[in-house]
Amino acid sequence: MSDEPVTLEFLARQQQRILEELGVVRDEMGSFRDDMQVLTAMVMRLDGTVRLVLTELRAMHGQHQRLANRVRRLEERAETPEP
Repeated sequence: MSDEPVTLEFLARQQQRILEELGVVRDEMGSFRDDMQVLTAMVMRLDGTVRLVLTELRAMHGQHQRLANRVRRLEERAETPEP
């Protein structure tokens, strides 16, 4: 602690210092909040993109399965001798 006597001026300076530090913290918290909103929006967009890619991949897998089944039937028909 300082050897400075506790006067009204001393208390006013200390209070002013605390209020200035609080303002800096408040600004940092606002900046942090803004950053979190941006990052949240980015993650939500990526999540939506991943869901759409997954849906498309499932559809492509279904197409591949149907094509593979058709080819298999054609191969079976070609291997079976006709009477």
